[in-house]
Amino acid sequence: QVQLVESGGGLVQAGGSLRVSCAASGVTVSSWTMGWFRQAPGKEREFVAAISWRGTKYADSVKGRFTISRDNAKNTVYLQMNSLKPEDTAVYYCAAARAVLAPTPAPTPHTYTYWGQGTQVTVSS
Repeated sequence: QVQLVESGGGLVQAGGSLRVSCAASGVTVSSWTMGWFRQAPGKEREFVAAISWRGTKYADSVKGRFTISRDNAKNTVYLQMNSLKPEDTAVYYCAAARAVLAPTPAPTPHTYTYWGQGTQVTVSS
């Protein structure tokens, strides 16, 4: 029943902006800890950002450039990406974790129970 569907990925020039979305069903984003992860070819999946009732957390590499948010009415989580760099190129995944396991935004993938299929973000130089 739980489904996370990402959208909004695409090709953008370095320095540009892009917003990716995660539409959720079967899970209420306001009651779960939601996270964004990314994976580039040949590299390990890495933490990008997360949001819970206690606040937000960001990877050092994206602080000041990316912003995670949610629209409870639409049951959707967003990741606004500004000042994009070629190294941001990756498949971006949305994930959900039970709040009892991650009351504070968690950076570890194993904490998350549900995952979306991902959306490709490519930043050209």
